[in-house]
Amino acid sequence: MLLDALYRGRLVELRERAEEAGLSKSGSVEVLRARLIRNQILSESDLSWEGIQSMSHKEIGGVLKLFGIKSSGSHKERRQRLWMHLNFDSRRLTVERLAEMERDELHELCQRLELPLTGNRTVLMGHVAGVLTSQSNGWGRIKRSLWRTGIPDASDVEVIEEESVELEEEVVELEESEFEAPSPNAVLEDAGDALVHELDKAEPSIQGALLTIRARVEDLERMVGTILRGHGGRWGGDEEALLIRLAERRGWPLEQEEVRRRVIGVATNIAEIKGAEIGNGPRQRIDSAATLERVRERMRYAETLISEPNEE
Repeated sequence: MLLDALYRGRLVELRERAEEAGLSKSGSVEVLRARLIRNQILSESDLSWEGIQSMSHKEIGGVLKLFGIKSSGSHKERRQRLWMHLNFDSRRLTVERLAEMERDELHELCQRLELPLTGNRTVLMGHVAGVLTSQSNGWGRIKRSLWRTGIPDASDVEVIEEESVELEEEVVELEESEFEAPSPNAVLEDAGDALVHELDKAEPSIQGALLTIRARVEDLERMVGTILRGHGGRWGGDEEALLIRLAERRGWPLEQEEVRRRVIGVATNIAEIKGAEIGNGPRQRIDSAATLERVRERMRYAETLISEPNEE
């Protein structure tokens, strides 16, 4: 659904997304769209020039499809097209503009486009012009059908609605799963305590951020449950990143690394208590065994209070 929203997004919308993601919001709508897809959809891929060179014919075709541009052609043509799409505005890199470039710039273009590097400025310009002509309309702009209608049936796919401020507004009605069952109060209390553990040793700005998030620990627990449902009960690096993005959209103060680390650690423990399959967890996790033991102690204490006879 995120990819669908990027395909159909207008300039103002894409600029807002880029600003929220901490990315540059300069450039045309197509340049912004390519930047957002690169950073939010293909963040795990190496899309440097060297990375593109190492991709197989099939892999690079799949990447081109995600960017919404022409994916056919030879392996070399695909590499050229992807590199230009990632690094240039098609309205600026034109045959006419080549006449304004210095020889060094043309030499660099020839190197990246895998063209002959010998010859004077006019010869180099001819090499690049040949590629631009053959690749015309194949890069720089997504296919018109994607811009108009997006991905068919994207709204029917069971995914997390990343653009929704309220996570509970699901696109598809699903029965409540075990992951979304409310956690006991003892779990929430322990999560709140873990967030502010040794708070006096932290900087004032971190203290304020953690106290703010502690007041929203129930929201944190619900977000973890919703993410687990949408991701088949898995909890790892992708789920952590999604949690942070969703929390930031809600205005949570997550600028400092220490605050993010604690939130991810607490969220991971909540996920584990909910029965998630833990993998690729944070580098510094709160001791889950100790957390579970503290929860059990609180639950045992609560049971003793319930079992005691009421005094008149």
